Amino acid sequence: MYSIQIKIRKWMERQPDWVFALVVSLAAFLTYSCMYAFRKPFTVGVFEGMSFWGVDYKIWLISSQVIGYTLSKFLGIKYIAELKANSRAAYILILVGIAEVALLLFWLVPKPYNVIFMFFNGLPLGMIWGVVFSYLEGRRLTELLGAGLSASFIIASGVVKSVGKWVIVDLHVSEFAMPFLTGLFFALPLVLSVFLLDCIPPPTAEDERLRTKRLPMNRTERKAFLHKFYWGIILLVTTYTFLTIFRELRDNFSVEIWKSLGYENDPAIFTVAELPVALFTLLSLALITFVRSNYKAFNLILFIIFVGFLLIIAATLLFNSHVIGGTPWMIIVGIGLYLGYVPFNAFLYERLISSFKYISNIGFVIYVSDAFGYLGSLGVTFYKNFFSSQIRWIDFFSQAGLWLSVLGLTLTTLSYFYFRNKYYQFKTDKENEQHEFTGEPLSVADSRAIIYK
Repeated sequence: MYSIQIKIRKWMERQPDWVFALVVSLAAFLTYSCMYAFRKPFTVGVFEGMSFWGVDYKIWLISSQVIGYTLSKFLGIKYIAELKANSRAAYILILVGIAEVALLLFWLVPKPYNVIFMFFNGLPLGMIWGVVFSYLEGRRLTELLGAGLSASFIIASGVVKSVGKWVIVDLHVSEFAMPFLTGLFFALPLVLSVFLLDCIPPPTAEDERLRTKRLPMNRTERKAFLHKFYWGIILLVTTYTFLTIFRELRDNFSVEIWKSLGYENDPAIFTVAELPVALFTLLSLALITFVRSNYKAFNLILFIIFVGFLLIIAATLLFNSHVIGGTPWMIIVGIGLYLGYVPFNAFLYERLISSFKYISNIGFVIYVSDAFGYLGSLGVTFYKNFFSSQIRWIDFFSQAGLWLSVLGLTLTTLSYFYFRNKYYQFKTDKENEQHEFTGEPLSVADSRAIIYK
């Protein structure tokens, strides 16, 4: 098996950029898409009429999984930042295997006691993104590869929900058995895609020259990174938290929202509505690959996030005014949402690190963002249940989109000015001047020492 892997890796090294990008993007896309089959299908269950301690049973399930997923993100701040390359493939398969066992126990243990197993389902899965993206970061083509990976959480969410709904409607399987059985359908594709992913060769010397070398970060180095960009990270993480809240509302309660729009028993709607969202969003973001200046690309990404918030506001106002229907509203809102959300998971931090030539890794800062993003999502879900339970999900979703987007526009603008000033300081720093104008990345010692000035 190892000899086959070596042959595939050497074959990849000989390929032109477009072939390499296609193969790597496909491997990353399939791996993360398969993971979704172990995480999201349960959300197509309605669990109608079920409650526990006065709380809707489905909210218990979502909250339990999100608590596990959120805890996983906080743990990932340490473990993903310190991840070694030689253990990544096994890490993915073990984590997903634990999640599938949790789904089996969710099926077999009677409600409401099975709620706890959704926590153990979410706990391992929160680590997967960081492991998969570690194969892609620090390359000339990272944006292009990241676009392929990011397509997974736009398209795969809809696909696995369609499969889950099909399992319930056509195979006549209960809502409790469906998540486990849906996962089984994707088990073999997961193993094959992880094998291909692990065949990817490491970044080249040219990649490291253009995008800065990526290394694991210990606790001291993580604290130093946060100290260096303190207020900017706070602004970006808060912006991402708002996007995550809105995304989780759209994702976890899409069945209820589409039902309000007249799509109650149409499994295909979850996939059909996401295809134009994925196509428009990822084609737009993939073009950033062609912007060679890291700082210009970073500002362009902030502008795209800004436009995403504007699209959410415009589409929601038009929908509320009955100018457009429910389906175009969900599609346009989806485009606006993912124009803002996707860059944080693949593009924004990649260009931030490269702009400042800071030797580190993206996994750390992504997991800081994710941890607070899912924590905020959990808080909003509880707020909806205990303080706005009388409001329909479609109305709550609409109002949340407007308020979160207005706040997001403000924070994105502040982020632009913060990092503009920070970059000008960086350019004029005499200790960095020779490295900046020669285009050479800082040594590990220089990069980590400068932050203490």
